[in-house]
Amino acid sequence: MAYRDLREFIARLEKNKRLVRITAPVSQDLEITEIADRVMKGTTNQNVALLFENVREQTLPVVIGLFGTEERMAWALGVDQLDDLNTKLSEFISMDMPRGLLEKAQRGLEMLNGLRHTEPRYVTRGACQEIVMDPPNLNALPILKCWQHDGGRYITLPSVFSRDPKTGKRNVGMYRLQVFDEQTLGMHWQRHKGGAEHQRVAQDVGAASPKIPVAVALGGDPAIIWAGSAPLPPDIDEMMLAGWLRGKSVDLVKCVSQPIEVPADAEIVIEGYVDPREQKLEGPFGDHTGYYSNADYYPVMHVTAITHRRDAIYPTTIVGKPPMEDAWMGKATERLFLPLIKMFQSEVVDINMPPEGAFHNLVIVSIKKRYPGQPRKVMYGLWGMGLMMLTKTIVVVDEDVNVHNLSQVAFEVLANYDPLRDVQIVSGPTDDLDHASLEKNFGGKLGIDATRKTERDPGPHQKWPQEIEMSSDIRALVDSRWKEYGLQ
Repeated sequence: MAYRDLREFIARLEKNKRLVRITAPVSQDLEITEIADRVMKGTTNQNVALLFENVREQTLPVVIGLFGTEERMAWALGVDQLDDLNTKLSEFISMDMPRGLLEKAQRGLEMLNGLRHTEPRYVTRGACQEIVMDPPNLNALPILKCWQHDGGRYITLPSVFSRDPKTGKRNVGMYRLQVFDEQTLGMHWQRHKGGAEHQRVAQDVGAASPKIPVAVALGGDPAIIWAGSAPLPPDIDEMMLAGWLRGKSVDLVKCVSQPIEVPADAEIVIEGYVDPREQKLEGPFGDHTGYYSNADYYPVMHVTAITHRRDAIYPTTIVGKPPMEDAWMGKATERLFLPLIKMFQSEVVDINMPPEGAFHNLVIVSIKKRYPGQPRKVMYGLWGMGLMMLTKTIVVVDEDVNVHNLSQVAFEVLANYDPLRDVQIVSGPTDDLDHASLEKNFGGKLGIDATRKTERDPGPHQKWPQEIEMSSDIRALVDSRWKEYGLQ
């Protein structure tokens, strides 16, 4: 389903008792973070989205924790559960060849129907421009300071729109932005991300390097918000993905001060430009690794306009020691992109990127093992797929292992691997936030083959034993007599 805007999603959460309004006065500095952190780490019934209606010295309310459970994340993307994303994309990209002319025509119509809402629609008016702030002042927005040693206040749930200076292709990314003063922000687009590539292209132009128009959209349909975090290939427009997810084209409106478009139904839009030659020290920032990311030099965004709805709501999130809201955003990515991984590596059964791994530290993958060396083939294949290149540890298990059951995974790994035979250590690019790597953006990677070994596997190993399992007839007998035993 498509939500027209953020408030439609908020209304659904409130109707289903998944959102609580807080009227008590709160501070945007640290206090909201502490409240939200406690709620997100509570029980399922306690874990709700929060709408702070009374932020001290501010006029706009703050909403946080929109995607803080699997259920809310699924609702945000128009499905009942996140595995439905896997099913939806699997059906769409099915490569089964149709038989006969009629079936080919029907298949073609189905694909066209699925694609007809992917292209954005350009409109002349947008609710996001009901108010034009004059002069633009970032301090008029309830931007949070999340953790005590943060370098300042940070925008944490943005859709950052930019275009390639040469090709004009749009990129939408979710990059944190540090408030330096009323009209400048630190643009934390990491070197592996699309925005950073636009900066490099602009620098290659030379002395006449053009300023890069950018716009930061806050709010809108949750599918639009999430799409900015999706690790798409460079030539795929995030707004097309959002349109496909919501089954309705995204309405885009031209900014008032920059030659770029933003979602018309966003809550707030911050417009400006990045000079590709200008950098400033940004950070530290309490990140999803559970540690502060170190201060470093990043581009500066100069704000040229701020527009917003007449009754705007400021959406935000916090990151820190998992589990946090971003874990469910990452889980949505994992479920949606599993069919694409299977397209290139057909032996893959399932993957899990547990929150404890902070996305880039651990990927557990189960495979249908058919030949010697196949687990290593999968490791290298994953390390070669887009941003999976940043994965520090890959664990490969057999197809019958539930990769989401970490206890079962630990048992299978510890039972089935020998460090001398089954560990693969390589080096390569690492995540910007990996403070343990040998140097920034480069370090070691670990692959563990925890599959059961057979006589076909190379290297020394003992005869693999048979697993313990009760006979099926005894299990059926005990099932049928369970009540006789007097056990509950």
